[in-house]
Amino acid sequence: MASMLRFNGRVVLVTGAGGGLGRAYALAFAERGASVVVNDLGGDFTGVGKGSLAADKVVEEIRRKGGKAVANYDSVEEGEKIVKAALDAFGKIDIVINNAGILRDRSFSRISDEDWDIIQRVHLRGSFLVTRAAWDHMKKQNFGRIIMTSSASGIYGNFGQGNYCAAKLGLLGLSNCLAVEGKKNNIHCNTIAPTAGSRMTQTVLPEDLLDALKPDYVAPLVLWLCHESCEENGGLFEVGAGWIGKLRWERSLGALVRQRTQPMTPEAVKANWTKICDFDNATKPQSIQESIGSIVEALNKINSGGGVSANPASRATSAATSGFAGAIGHKFLPFYSSYAELDTIMYALGVGASIKEPKDMKFIYEGSSDFSCLPTFGVIFAQKSIMSGGLAEIPGLSIDLAKSLHGEQYLELYKPIPRAGKLRSETIVTDILDKGSGLVILVDVYTYSGEELICYNQFSIFVVGSGGFGGKRTSDKAKAAVAVPNRPPDAVLTDITSLNQAALYRLSGDWNPLHIDPNFASLAGFDKPILHGLCTFGFSARHVLQHFADNDVSRFKAIKVRFAKPVYPGQTLQTEMWKEGNRIHFQTKVQGTGDIVISNAYVDLVPASAISAKTPSEGAELQSTFVFEEIGRRLQDIGQEVVKKVGAVFEWHITKGENTAAKWTIDLKTGSGKVYQGPAKGSADVTITISDEDFMEVVLGKLDPQKAFFSGRLKARGNILLSQKLQMILKDYAKL
Repeated sequence: MASMLRFNGRVVLVTGAGGGLGRAYALAFAERGASVVVNDLGGDFTGVGKGSLAADKVVEEIRRKGGKAVANYDSVEEGEKIVKAALDAFGKIDIVINNAGILRDRSFSRISDEDWDIIQRVHLRGSFLVTRAAWDHMKKQNFGRIIMTSSASGIYGNFGQGNYCAAKLGLLGLSNCLAVEGKKNNIHCNTIAPTAGSRMTQTVLPEDLLDALKPDYVAPLVLWLCHESCEENGGLFEVGAGWIGKLRWERSLGALVRQRTQPMTPEAVKANWTKICDFDNATKPQSIQESIGSIVEALNKINSGGGVSANPASRATSAATSGFAGAIGHKFLPFYSSYAELDTIMYALGVGASIKEPKDMKFIYEGSSDFSCLPTFGVIFAQKSIMSGGLAEIPGLSIDLAKSLHGEQYLELYKPIPRAGKLRSETIVTDILDKGSGLVILVDVYTYSGEELICYNQFSIFVVGSGGFGGKRTSDKAKAAVAVPNRPPDAVLTDITSLNQAALYRLSGDWNPLHIDPNFASLAGFDKPILHGLCTFGFSARHVLQHFADNDVSRFKAIKVRFAKPVYPGQTLQTEMWKEGNRIHFQTKVQGTGDIVISNAYVDLVPASAISAKTPSEGAELQSTFVFEEIGRRLQDIGQEVVKKVGAVFEWHITKGENTAAKWTIDLKTGSGKVYQGPAKGSADVTITISDEDFMEVVLGKLDPQKAFFSGRLKARGNILLSQKLQMILKDYAKL
């Protein structure tokens, strides 16, 4: 036999506990060890009158049986006083049963303002005031159980009870909200719609039925919902005569009555009315996220010219039986994107690159001699490809964006990402897995520059609640996550995220309001907007690249992560790293809480020796090489004269195909001047970056240096004004 549910040490407040249901609740809680506050105004069922007798009799009954109880005679409109009575008597408040109620039954046309207002004040406002008074106490102790009392009249409607029906359904809405807000503090709120004999129901139920509907047949449900071991939250239950049933919303599949290029009309609504009201294949939404997600899905279909898909459960089942034949292998339309240096810099700042770290300058200043794009920028094009609407178009499968989570991410680079360019991404559904509580969609994205493959991404998208269709749990196509070694990390780096981190990162293209809008974040169950998972991903990858590859992007080969928990902007990220050969295992935590936010992750690096082997001899096959050599020869004759006029050291970075191909130094500051290959021996006054082709255009007088600078074709840092003296080097003296 199951152990008895006890409430020892719990303090329970029951409003309207002088008789009927309230009395049954108070007696049952006290019998099982709870300390009970018996609240009752003492009036009649219409709210008229006041007295202490009703509450005192219940308290006396509890004490006579050895229980603990105190009486309170305040109206529920004085919620603070009622809760204070519990605190004064027992020192805390754990459970609130909002049971007090009255009736003022009238047909709609005969309801007076007074009849309307008093019903709202007692039922809806009274429950609000009592619960609000207890709320902060429950939050501080990280425990609370709340019961709202609705009614079948509120759920279904009943003649002559318009005021009562409105208040009772209003209580359900309040309860649903509290269930969402209280969840993180272990505060559960549920609603019951009881049918039982009482002073109120004797006006609407026949006498013989009243005798069979004892309040004692409702109390057990209330006690279970309020027990610390009960996880039910946000539920609605009808109960009476020993029967209990849970209610839920059901929604028809509906119909799209608008097309992208045509107006929406009443005639279109009429034409689709049967379909709108058809509950075959109905869905059963359980949250506002599911509701919004369906609207977003419909909008995507309107924009793409598609139609409404069947509900997830029926689709998953049918898709499983056919092996997802239409979904697996489905290709999205090619996605074209372009980006400039500004975009790569914005991304770098979004994942924490900073001028505080000198080695980060190569990612955030386009004038840096070795300006580079962070490797993880490769996820940006791929994510845009997926979020462009293709998820909603997978045949035989419907993706509810509100129930979709980014589970894992893999990125592999085939060459360093160019500092700017135009790309084409091709996306394909690789596999679909059944994880029981949901399904996982593996989506592969191949990104090309022209015909050259730049990078490959694999997104693991987890769709909550769509599993259990009998499909396979694993796939040989999935890039597997790998557990970190069981030893102390070899290196640990930390970064404080800015309060504006999510606002900055979203500028790279992830516009989900979850990361910026407090109201939207609250709907999703978060205290405030959360950081993008791929932003944390970028922070972590940057730490690995910095510590183990000296920020050399050519050594970055691949990264795999599993997203574990959210991060809030302003929190400090701590990346713990383990080196095993060319693989760097890592996990990322929130410093302070210790929560692991990225787990089972690794970065694969290209060996430094392999990079050296692939690097051609510097300056080979560059036209500029011959120019620098010629300038060196000319300086042997006129060097002293030029040094007097210039007095500066110029370092040149000559690029080829977006990469630095050679470095040259023209020293017009010491002795008679000299030209040599390589960076300046000491510090350069000016560093100039220019392509081999544009350098030749400048030398031949076809490209003005100032115009090249302002158009971005020539980049200079340091004392830029000195670069004006290049004219005498390249033109007046060199005469090339």
